[in-house]
Amino acid sequence: MFSHFICPQPEKPSLSYESKQKRSKGDEDDDRGRRKKRRHEAGSLGEPFSSGQMTDEEKERIKQMVEAEPDAELMDETSFKKMLLQFEKRVYRNQENRIKFPDYPEKFLQSEIELNEIIHEMHVMATVPEYYQILVDLRCVQSLLQLVAHDNTDISIAVIDLLQELTDPDILNENEDTASVLVDALLEGQVVAILVNNLERLDENIKEEFEGVHNSLAIIENMTEFKPDVCADIAQQDLMQWLLKRLRMKRPFDQNKLYCSEILSILLQDTEENRQLLGELDGIDDLLQLLALFKKQDPSTKDEMELMENLFNSMCSALAFPSNKSRFLRGEGLQLMNLMLREKKLSRNSAVKVLNHAMTGVEGQDNCQKFVEILGLRSVFPLYMKTPKTAKTGPSSDELEEHICSIIASMMRNCQGTLRQRLLLKFTENDHEKVERLLELHFKYLDKVRQCDDQIEREKMRLKHSGEDLDEDTEDEFYLKRLDAGLFTLQLIDYIMLEACASGASSIRSRVMQILNMRGGSVKVIRGIMREYAGNIGDAKDKTAREAEQDRILALVDKF
Repeated sequence: MFSHFICPQPEKPSLSYESKQKRSKGDEDDDRGRRKKRRHEAGSLGEPFSSGQMTDEEKERIKQMVEAEPDAELMDETSFKKMLLQFEKRVYRNQENRIKFPDYPEKFLQSEIELNEIIHEMHVMATVPEYYQILVDLRCVQSLLQLVAHDNTDISIAVIDLLQELTDPDILNENEDTASVLVDALLEGQVVAILVNNLERLDENIKEEFEGVHNSLAIIENMTEFKPDVCADIAQQDLMQWLLKRLRMKRPFDQNKLYCSEILSILLQDTEENRQLLGELDGIDDLLQLLALFKKQDPSTKDEMELMENLFNSMCSALAFPSNKSRFLRGEGLQLMNLMLREKKLSRNSAVKVLNHAMTGVEGQDNCQKFVEILGLRSVFPLYMKTPKTAKTGPSSDELEEHICSIIASMMRNCQGTLRQRLLLKFTENDHEKVERLLELHFKYLDKVRQCDDQIEREKMRLKHSGEDLDEDTEDEFYLKRLDAGLFTLQLIDYIMLEACASGASSIRSRVMQILNMRGGSVKVIRGIMREYAGNIGDAKDKTAREAEQDRILALVDKF
């Protein structure tokens, strides 16, 4: 256990999307479950590099041990305080002995063993989070944080393990009022900066220190889950730099690399400041280099697949910050994604999603033009004509159709001159097959939206009969439900249709009208969809740009 007592190790120096981007609550719950399972697999019962299954005999032996264990007495306030005072005494005694006998480890060995024992006993405190206020009031949080940097890494790892258990998300969420006191105290004590500083000296080739890294990341995740608004602040405490450095590290895949990708994805998901910071740290180039590994080679395990998806999700989130789209262009991200589309590996579907984020909006104009220049139309239109099969992870088939239609719509909006003409000519190739596909998608998603509208009408009738009012929030909720059901994709499809009919060859419009008549479609319905689209489009922060885009779409509607 105490491998570092005889010769304490010196401490190493520290290192100083305009489409629908929100992930559903179900996705977040699934991620939480996977992370909890991974944390268990990397725990002390197994090797840190692989997760083994327990035999029936081992399970039975553990069951017998649990049943034979006498019921422990519940900790009360007095015993809680007593344990904390004992902890503080042992901390002081260890510090005193180390100062008196710095060159004689055997002189402070016993005090270090006793300190380690009390830290392990303190795990019972996680069962009484209602007393966390006492932990803060007696200033024991500061003592714990100081011990993270203890010269003996065994003590440091024991404290990290304790903090991970005290901040377990189940405990925090079930005792929100009392548990928030501890989290606030840890954040005030710069816990993330202390953990990151300590991570620099841990050797992950040693099992216990590998687990120390994993538990450090778990503490950070626990706090971001309990207080999502801390993401911007903690990323500034050298955490982002360390995560990128650890992901770049040339070593075999392990659970800590996977965990780093998960934390990075969390930090970027909803925090604008972190997206900006990633760009300033050249993180876009780092992500592209990491993703390039999956260009011609599929992930070999389920965990590696999750790593790949976390990296793709991080890239998508980062591209929501405008200047990162330029960095993506300079880093030849378009070329990499284009190659992934052609290679037909598991990374292809997620590459489609990244391209959508890179090309959306006015800031995506340069990316749209460059994509056409590098012959990206040859890669994306085969996927438009036949939706790729859904992989085990990544976007569903409907999501892929949304991303692909959004890419084409962005190119329609942003490409100019001969590049735009090359795009429009695609709709006349092979006897207008792409126009036929466009109408096929139109009717598919129109049916989905109509089914959703029927459900909403029934819900409105129910609310009316029960005497409830339809306020603005309820109407917004219904509109979001329609978008999720396929309205957003339908709007993109009909926008492409209007642009192709207005700017392309006259034969495109003729074929559109022919198919509409054959299938009982209506120009009036398409105009209605696009007027609704115009009414909800644009950047709320820029009123002028929003109004200009609305006028442009309404002009296309009038031409149709």
